Amino acid sequence: MPLNFAFTTVQVLWTLTFAAHLVLLVVLMGRDRARRFPFFTTGIALAALRLISSRLLYGRLPQLTMSEIFIALADVSAVVGLLVVGEVARRAFGGVQRRTLIAWTLALIVLGALVLGFWGPWPAWKTLTAGSLLSTLQLMQLLAQKTGLLVDVLTIALGVLVLLFGRRYGAGWRSHAQQLIIGLSTASLGQLAVQAIWEVIAKTAVPHSMAEYERILGLREKLLNGNNVVYLLVLVWWIVCLWLNEPSKKQEAEAASAAAQAPAAELPKDAQK
Repeated sequence: MPLNFAFTTVQVLWTLTFAAHLVLLVVLMGRDRARRFPFFTTGIALAALRLISSRLLYGRLPQLTMSEIFIALADVSAVVGLLVVGEVARRAFGGVQRRTLIAWTLALIVLGALVLGFWGPWPAWKTLTAGSLLSTLQLMQLLAQKTGLLVDVLTIALGVLVLLFGRRYGAGWRSHAQQLIIGLSTASLGQLAVQAIWEVIAKTAVPHSMAEYERILGLREKLLNGNNVVYLLVLVWWIVCLWLNEPSKKQEAEAASAAAQAPAAELPKDAQK
C-alpha cells in the first residue's frame, strides 16, 4: 500500500522552522550562550511560541480572541526585537568611544524615523482612538508593524556598520556577536524585500479574471515561502555558529599577523629588500 506524503510547502517549512527554533534554543542553553545573549534567546523562544500557537489555536478560538492573542504576542516580540538590536550592538561595539556610539545611535534613530514616516500607510488618529476594542486592537497592530519595521531597518544598518567597522572594535568575523548580526540583517533584508515587492505588485497588478487573481495570490505565497526559506537558513547559520566556540584573542592576533605577513612572504627576496 503506497504511503501518502501529501504535505504542502507551507507545512514542510513550518515543521522545519519550528524544529530549527527548538534546536537553536537547545544550543543557546546547552552551550551557555543564553547567558551572554538573554534577549536574543527570549526572542527565539517567543518566535517558537508564536509558531506553535498559530498551529494549535487557528480555527479553534473565536476570531476576535485569536486576534487579541496574536497581536499581543506580536507587540511583545517587536519590543524584544528592539532589545535584541541593543544587545548585539553592545556586544559588537563594546570598545567604541562614547561620543562615537552616541553619534551612531542618533544616526540610526534618524534613519529609522525617516523610513517609518515614508514607508507604509498611517491610519487616521480618530480611528485609533475611537475607544472600542477594535480600535485598541488596531492601535496594537500598528505598534507591532511599525516597531517591527524599525527593528528591520536598525538591524540592516547595524549589519552594515559591523561589516565595515566590527573587526576594529573587537567583533571579528568569527565572533558570536557579528554572526548573530549577520543572520539578523539577512532575515530583515528578506522581510523588507518581500514587503516592498508585494506592495509594488499590489499597486500595479489589475486582475481581469479569477485566474489572474489566483495567479497573483500564488505569487504572494511564493514570496512568503521564499522569505521563510531565507529565515530557515539563518536559523541553521545560528545553530552552527553558536555551537562553535569563538576564537581566543591570541588566535585572532596570530591570524591577523599571518594575514599581514602572507603577501610579503610570497614576494621574491630581492623584492622584499
